[in-house]
This record gives sequence, structure tokens and C-alpha cells, in this order.
Amino acid sequence: MARFRRFLLSALLPLALAGADYFPPPDAQGGWRTGAAGMDRARLDQAFEYVSRSSQHGGLVVVRHGYLVYERYYGRGHREAVPTMASVGKAFTSISCGIMLNEYRSKLPDGLDTKVFTKELLPEAFPLDDPRKAGITLGQLLSMAAGLHGEGTNPGFVNFEPAVKLEALPRTELGQDQSALHTPLWTDPGGGYAYASNSPHMASIVLRHVTGMEMQDYIGAKLAKPMGWGQWGYGRQEHTPGGGNIAARSTDAIRFAYLLLHHGEWNGKQLVPADYVEKCSRPSPYQKHAPFSLMFEVNADGHVAGAPKDAYFKSGAGGFGIYVIPSLDLVIYKMAGNEAQYDPKATGIMQNYPYDGSRDGWKPGPHTQFSDGPIGVDDGVRRTLEMVVAAVTAP
Repeated sequence: MARFRRFLLSALLPLALAGADYFPPPDAQGGWRTGAAGMDRARLDQAFEYVSRSSQHGGLVVVRHGYLVYERYYGRGHREAVPTMASVGKAFTSISCGIMLNEYRSKLPDGLDTKVFTKELLPEAFPLDDPRKAGITLGQLLSMAAGLHGEGTNPGFVNFEPAVKLEALPRTELGQDQSALHTPLWTDPGGGYAYASNSPHMASIVLRHVTGMEMQDYIGAKLAKPMGWGQWGYGRQEHTPGGGNIAARSTDAIRFAYLLLHHGEWNGKQLVPADYVEKCSRPSPYQKHAPFSLMFEVNADGHVAGAPKDAYFKSGAGGFGIYVIPSLDLVIYKMAGNEAQYDPKATGIMQNYPYDGSRDGWKPGPHTQFSDGPIGVDDGVRRTLEMVVAAVTAP
């Protein structure tokens, strides 16, 4: 048995090393290479079966050592589908800001410590509706630590515990930007964690003023074009929504995760500063109240027990998830979503691929045989991570 393990390790080590300098061409030019790369197909099928119970449409895409190990879809899920990925888009906002901080250092010399409620960076916010907002930094916006009231009835966390029950905010007739900029504070900046999509949207407004570009155009120039994405977008809105809803093809979404796995490098070019990617991958000094970095959930505390502690990921409404696990040289994309998220009206992107109607009228099944409740978004995203990790059979 020991001799067999040594043989297996010697056979698979070249695969791991090959992933270090491999970058897939665009799908139109051949796309990802395929291979097993030390993964158990039967266990991945089990993970897929679980994924298929968590959302109406979707799929599972896994890349290890630079090999497309697994790609399977259900319902409207398809390689050519371009669904809106809800809050997974926050990860793209964060990475865009990381690129901006490097490119425009002279405008943002304090980096993530930059106080953003100034007349240069957020002129639309004046006069301030709360003087405490003058102390909010970019790092706090990007780690849900600005003290902004979260959406819905999400609680406010202090020291990793839900400490403040927050009531849903009343609807407002303010526009996209003004609604975000006038979000009330539930605590002082840095005083807690509340999941507030208006927080990264404010960061995208800062990016718009600093770069002179809509964030969608900035992503197009800095990521989509050099990485060879196919069709993608955000839909028809006044401004790019920093809080989410980027829409991209599955094999391009996982290209984004693969870029982070390679510390921001793509085919010999440093698209994202490596030190910024490092900040995304571990607990943040800006967020001391939840396992959340710069728009990513981080597993350094081991709260996802079946995953390595260096895993980090971002979930999105509808069940979407994108994951990076450096110690296993592994990235995952959990495609998900409901009918509305696949509607071309949501993105303005026409999609032409077959769908057999098999998931029309789909209703979520029980979480387990012992529970009548459906699989929750975050539970589903975390459990999928554990199941894919469990399919790893060799280095």
C-alpha cells in the first residue's frame, strides 16, 4: 500500500506543478483542458445531486491543478447561460477596487484606510446625513464594517454574535446612488458587522469617481478582456451595481476564481495586486466581528468544518457560490438561481441554448430526510464546499 501511495504521488505531482503556470485560452479558442486531477468522480456526482436540490436551475464546475475536472448542469444551467449571480458580484467589486488602489495610488495614498465621505470621492453624499460617516474608510465599506444598516432584517453582529435586531428599512424613492449614500448607521464605523449591499455599492461609486469609468467598463478593461471572457454584463441600470448581479458564463466565473488562486496573475500578467488578493483570502483587520474579509467569507476559524482553513468564498442569492481553496489548488463555481435570474430581461443578454422545461414549477425539497425546510443559501454554499473537498483523493 505504501509503495502504491508513493507511485500515485509521483504520478500526480507533475499535474500539480503543471497547474502553476497553466492558464486556459478563451472558450472560443479551445477553453479549459480536462482531466481527473486527483478527484473522485462519484463523490462529485454526489455533490452535484446535492447542488441540484438547492436551486431551481444551476450546475457545478470544478477546476483542480488547472484541469476542468467536473462540469454538469441542470434546468436552465448551461455553459452558455448568463444568469445574474446576485451577491457573488460583490467579490468582483472588491477585486476591481483592489486594481484601482494600485493604479490610482496618487489619488488614494492611504489605500484601504482612505476616508471615502469626502467631496472628491463621494460628492453626492453632501451634506452628510450623519457626521459619523466622515470616518468611514474604504476598507470598512469592503468588509461590511462601515456600520451601515443591513438589508431586510439581517442582525447586527458584535464579536461574532448577533447582538442587535435590525428592522427592515422603509422603501425609499431615492435613486440607486442616493439610496445607498443615505443608508442609516446602526453602529459607529468599525463597531460591528451587518450584511449591507449598499456598502460595496458606495465603493463602486468611489471607483467611478476615481477612474472616470463605470465599474462594468473597468472590469471589462482590466479583467474580462485580458482573460478572454465570453458575453457578460450587469443589465440595464443607471450605474453598475456594486452590491451584486454581475452575469457571466460558468467557465468564465471559474476563470475569475482561478485568477485569485494564482494571486491575481493571468498568463504572465499581474491583473490584480497579489497583496490585495492575500487580504481577501484571510481575516481582515477592518472586520473583527465576523469571518469576513474584503467581500469574501473566510474559513480561518474553521467554521466550515469540512473545508481547509485557507478556503475563502462568496455566496449569492439563489444559491450561487464561488470558491478558492489554495492548499488544494482547487476552485469551484456553484451555479444556481431561479427563473428570474436567467431571464434575458435581467441582463439584456440574449441566450440561445436548449432547455427541456424539466425544472418548470420546481419547488425546493427538504434539507435532509429529517427536516422539512429547504436548503438555505449559505448552508447550501458551505455544504457544497465540504462535499467537493471530500472528493479530493490525492495531492
